[in-house]
Amino acid sequence: MKSTGIVRKVDELGRIVLPIELRHTLDIEPKDALEIYVDGPNIILRKYQPACIFCDDAGDVVSFHNKNVCLSCIRQLSKNG
Repeated sequence: MKSTGIVRKVDELGRIVLPIELRHTLDIEPKDALEIYVDGPNIILRKYQPACIFCDDAGDVVSFHNKNVCLSCIRQLSKNG
């Protein structure tokens, strides 16, 4: 894990501010969803990317009946159908 050297305090409501440089670098825009993970004593934030329910790939994902499915799996499903 790479340290950014940036320290932020948690406010009374449990919020932190992500520095604008970090948001620009990681392409995080206002209203973007972030996933929160815990790895031992570490808290990991990652920009949320919907993944395919079958293969867990986050590329070329479309929503079908409120489920995320990638184009590759759609092709495979149509061959077997």
